[in-house]
Amino acid sequence: MFKKELSISEIYKPQEIEKKLYSFWEEKGFFKPDSDSEKPSYCIVIPPPNVTGTLHMGHALNATLQDILIRWKRMLGYAALWIPGTDHAGIATQNVVERQLLQEGIDRYQLGRTAFLERVWQWKESCGGRIIEQLKRIGASCDWSRLRFTMDEGLSQAVKEVFLRLFEEGLIYRDLRLINWCPRCHTALSDLEVEHEELEGKLYYIKYPLKEDPEKFITVATTRPETMLGDTAVAVNPEDKRYKNLIGKVLILPLINREIPVIADSAVDMEFGTGAVKVTPSHDFNDAEMAQRHNLPYVCVINEEGRMTEEAGKYKGLERYDARNKIINDLTELGLLEKTEKHKHAVGHCYRCKTVIEPFQTVQWYVKIKPLAEEAVRVVEEGKIKFIPEGWVNNYYAWMRDIKDWCISRQLWWGHRIPVWYCAECKTIDGKEQGDLIEILFYKPITLNGKEIWGGSFNELRKLGVSKEEIEQRAKMIKIPKEIKHFANREEPKTCPYCGSKELIQDPDVLDTWFSSALWPFSTLGWPEETEDLKRFYPTNVLVTGFDIIFFWVARMIMMGMKFMKDVPFRDVYIHALVRDSKGQKMSKSKGNVIDPIVMIEKYGADAFRFTLAAFAAQGRDIKFSEERVEGYRHFINKIWNAMKFIMSFAHLRTKEEVKLEDVKSLKDRWILSKLSDAIYETNRALDAYRFNDAAGTVYQFLWHEFCDWYIELSKVVLYSDTEEKDETVNCLFYVFENILKLLHPFMPYVTEEIWLNILGKEKSLMISLYPTHDLINKDEEAIDKMEHIIEAISGIRSIRGELNIAPSLNVDVYIKSLTPQAENILNEGYQFILKLAKAKSLKIQKDLSRAKGSAVSVKKNFEIYIPIKGLIDIEQEKKRLLKELQKTEQDINFLNKKLMNEDFIKNAPEDVVKKDKEKYEGLLVKHDKIKENLSVIEELKN
Repeated sequence: MFKKELSISEIYKPQEIEKKLYSFWEEKGFFKPDSDSEKPSYCIVIPPPNVTGTLHMGHALNATLQDILIRWKRMLGYAALWIPGTDHAGIATQNVVERQLLQEGIDRYQLGRTAFLERVWQWKESCGGRIIEQLKRIGASCDWSRLRFTMDEGLSQAVKEVFLRLFEEGLIYRDLRLINWCPRCHTALSDLEVEHEELEGKLYYIKYPLKEDPEKFITVATTRPETMLGDTAVAVNPEDKRYKNLIGKVLILPLINREIPVIADSAVDMEFGTGAVKVTPSHDFNDAEMAQRHNLPYVCVINEEGRMTEEAGKYKGLERYDARNKIINDLTELGLLEKTEKHKHAVGHCYRCKTVIEPFQTVQWYVKIKPLAEEAVRVVEEGKIKFIPEGWVNNYYAWMRDIKDWCISRQLWWGHRIPVWYCAECKTIDGKEQGDLIEILFYKPITLNGKEIWGGSFNELRKLGVSKEEIEQRAKMIKIPKEIKHFANREEPKTCPYCGSKELIQDPDVLDTWFSSALWPFSTLGWPEETEDLKRFYPTNVLVTGFDIIFFWVARMIMMGMKFMKDVPFRDVYIHALVRDSKGQKMSKSKGNVIDPIVMIEKYGADAFRFTLAAFAAQGRDIKFSEERVEGYRHFINKIWNAMKFIMSFAHLRTKEEVKLEDVKSLKDRWILSKLSDAIYETNRALDAYRFNDAAGTVYQFLWHEFCDWYIELSKVVLYSDTEEKDETVNCLFYVFENILKLLHPFMPYVTEEIWLNILGKEKSLMISLYPTHDLINKDEEAIDKMEHIIEAISGIRSIRGELNIAPSLNVDVYIKSLTPQAENILNEGYQFILKLAKAKSLKIQKDLSRAKGSAVSVKKNFEIYIPIKGLIDIEQEKKRLLKELQKTEQDINFLNKKLMNEDFIKNAPEDVVKKDKEKYEGLLVKHDKIKENLSVIEELKN
């Protein structure tokens, strides 16, 4: 059973062990689900990290919690599958590669689409796998043979199939709408991809003269004077008495001199600015809605580059913020700028490059989302999907019930190309060929016959001899009007299905990254093929993710799962906490408080790091992470290692591996087996409810305090004496310790496996051993009650020794007055344990004892402890120490009392801070009373 001539290291060395064990697990195929079809299935799909990334604290927490669940279920006898993968992360990855090219002095347009995509694939292959290796460092037991990528061949087929089916049902369509536009990335963004930041800006008050009397005017307040050039009305609230007589009047738009009406609309806030607002439908979402209600024209004055258009008159070509400064100067000179005020407002930024977004009218692809959302709401309402913690379901409902159609097209090159084609030779509604209406803008000109060509219609360029391939490679932008005829296809078509022409152009856009991610739970299992994996593992069991992608990803997976699989994609959605620094601040590079998980692993080992994350992953509460916490759990691993070394020193006395409560006679053994039963039950129950911190806390408490602090110490009394209990004690020590290793394995896979395989010498890996369940051991309530009496007695004696500073080397006389016959019998049963562990010179247990003068007292529920202290301490020195301690305690009590009586503190301080202070205050009161009691005992001795 045990390895012969075993040399056990003094301390656990994770750096020497982790890589070796992980390779062993992989080689043995333990991460793959058992092929035994009789086993129940359990499946988790990893939230695919971006190929741009490295492991950050959010990834580390997410991966740790998933791995705990997978290892736990695998040991419980499930065919457990954890599917790993990465996301192509369209805009994020494209930005990374574009920045690399910029360092080389080129950009993507100079390379062209094909060459640029080759560069992105090269980057993905060389650098994109970093996070996979880092996930392995943390111990993630994913089935790497099933590793998926959102742009691999199988998933690409799934994306095309979903697009085609939705397209054929009329759920995907093209439309010209105002959209969030990033002038830096040159792409549309959904509302979810816009990050709003509160900034200190300005409110400009501009005078708009009346046409009928230019000496009179309406003043409007705006934060964006550069967009005024695109105004098509000024709006006031119909209830605003200040402007009732001006509704319907005509104003002259300053700088442009275009006539615009004064309209009435109840959406206008009478309290904002002057109560009159400019209406710029092409550059403001609220204004666009107002324009539709009042049939106002759209005038676009800012283009895709963030520069002023021809409609902006003399400001054409200026960058938008340069135009703002010029416009303000010109308005000032004309006397039309009334005043400027400081004004804080939320400004939308691109979530990737942080550029201020621009509302911009453009043709995009959309998904009709309400038919999909209705089903996704229903399954959550019916409890087919549960959110944990439950509070997140309200956020889900709020968004889903007010959902807008999903803009799925992005003007990028990296991603799933939209499988739609346009025919250049088909006729449009007005009889023109479509190719005449498709506008191409080149990044740099083509020189033909000595003439520079910057772009033109598709047909014009083809007539000049420019190939379709060259058009696509050189195009900076391809504008395709909404009305143009199009068709979708699973494979690249050769001819137009309408007219047979070969002059076909594929849509230049790619799909939103989240479109492919929305299919993840079933596309990773082989859909649209009817694979065995799909039949066995769909629906998956749980999704572990962060709150920030409930709408980006979770909701969309539910919608797509219901649409294409007719079933939910997962049963539970566990929303994990945010990992913050030790002060509760969000981690960011700018604050310098980012903690690198790999640094923590290299310094303290993966087990200590994993256990830290699990131990503080309380539902609904962010994690305040610090290195000191990891160091603390590294000490916990030392505790495990030292316990193992002690137990192994008695390995020669072990006679059997299985220990049954009904066969055990010793009180201490029956007690520890019963406490193990409790720990098993509570750990399983907590994991089943995703209370990772409670599960980790249960095992920690049991191993450190009940097993190491008490059971091992109780065992030493037996093992270091000449009794017949030795064999039973050793058998019980090993049995309990081995079950502790099993309980701990999902949290600390490395140290537990190292002890199990290489020190205990087990034949089968711990990770495929059976996890303990509540029916493993019966429970002896009587043994628990008896041992609580004995432990209470030992603790009471130790408390007196500690409080009175009695030297550890001194043995004391102990008198215990029993208050019930049962207590007397129990304490006498534990007589040797009390005598040895409390370092008692003598021990007397009787019901008719009375406290001798000068005896310290510890009062318990069923007995009282008396220890005569004469001759054990220096009376005067101890009195001085206690008086000093009393003074310090009273000062602390007064300080906390004032703090807790302060209503502002109670109202404004974080709840956990107030709770800690209250607990500290209560503890100080108890300490104060104890010191006074001990001073009384000392005074008795003096008298």
